[in-house]
Amino acid sequence: MTKTGKPPWIKQYLPKSLFGRALLIIMLPIALMQIIVAYIFFDAHWQTVTASLSDSVAADVAVAVELYKQAPDAERLERLDQMIRPNMKLSVVYDAKDTLPTATRNAFFSSLDKTLRRALSANLSDEFWFDTTRYPHYIDIRVQVDAKVLKFVVPRDRVFAPTGFIFLFWLITATLLLTLVSILFILNQARPIVKLAQAAENFGKGRSIGKFKPSGATEVRQAGHAFLEMRDRIGRHIDQRTVLLAGVSHDLRTPLTRLKLHLALEGDSKENQAARRDITDMENMLDGYLDFARDLSEEDRQMTNLGEILHEIVGQDMKNIEIFTEPHLTINVRKTAMKRALSNLINNAVAFGETIEINAERSAKSIRISIDDDGPGIPAARRQDALKPFIRLDPARNQNTNGVGLGLSIANDIIQAHGGTLTLNNSAMGGLKCEVVLPL
Repeated sequence: MTKTGKPPWIKQYLPKSLFGRALLIIMLPIALMQIIVAYIFFDAHWQTVTASLSDSVAADVAVAVELYKQAPDAERLERLDQMIRPNMKLSVVYDAKDTLPTATRNAFFSSLDKTLRRALSANLSDEFWFDTTRYPHYIDIRVQVDAKVLKFVVPRDRVFAPTGFIFLFWLITATLLLTLVSILFILNQARPIVKLAQAAENFGKGRSIGKFKPSGATEVRQAGHAFLEMRDRIGRHIDQRTVLLAGVSHDLRTPLTRLKLHLALEGDSKENQAARRDITDMENMLDGYLDFARDLSEEDRQMTNLGEILHEIVGQDMKNIEIFTEPHLTINVRKTAMKRALSNLINNAVAFGETIEINAERSAKSIRISIDDDGPGIPAARRQDALKPFIRLDPARNQNTNGVGLGLSIANDIIQAHGGTLTLNNSAMGGLKCEVVLPL
């Protein structure tokens, strides 16, 4: 048993979607009720009425047979036919053959044949045969009397209660109507949830949510409004971060510029050279901070070939880099941002490795790009830290180390903004493998 109290084999047959589950919740009780009602009707009413009618017809046939046996000739049979036809709705004639048929054909509802056979067996001592399928509105009953066979033709409504078929028709019709209404109602309720899910997915991938408007039931509307408020709060947070860091950068560049001018007028001593390098490092750090905080959401998406971007990044300047790309790597992304992310990953591989291999391939649902190098790699325990901002995997945070620890973090942010993933693993070349997966 699972935590929900359901056997594990039941869960695999239950519907997974909201539409399927809601339809099951509505239709299962209706179906059970219809089955129970139909069973009670046929068992307590229809079977009883049909058995009574069959007994009545069987008794009439038995009386006619006994009257014929008193004077078994054609004249007596004709008089019997004239007497019982108008009053009992029963006709009798000689069969062309003097033996009973041997072939039998059962009705669709086998209980009809069973009921009639039971009634005839209880009322007739002679051998008999009947067929409920030959004529659409009549039943053929034949009785062996001495060397002759009497053929009785009985209207079907005298043997079987027609209300059973009418009841089944309305039962099935009502079930179909209820099913149709349920499907339309559930679709109307599930559609706003699907739209909300699509809007959330597009927002998570950095795409426009279009003209999304909360609709549907009260709870769904509340979820839609909460989603829109969350999106606005995230947007305000990003804007505030960008403005704050841009302001800090602007305020710091002014004194840095004065310092650079002052050092330019001084001599070229070792102390001045070290001070100039510190100022250059501070400017690089400020540029890194701005790159990390810059809001790229305003850049429009466009269909972009990632293979062409990779070749543009590598160009002619980067040596010892092999690129293997498929021809169809077109995807809807923010081109400048994605080029920046891939450039950060490739530059990171170039900084630590001597040989780099880039592979890009397309599947049915995603594009996968892997960048392998033969550098020292990153220990498995530190790989998640490497994706955090301002982490250079240098405990002393030595400012002489190239970079400010934002390259992988910026790449990871851009890739996640497109709904993708960036993972760091061991490379078959001995170094680090950066693997990017972007959903189509």
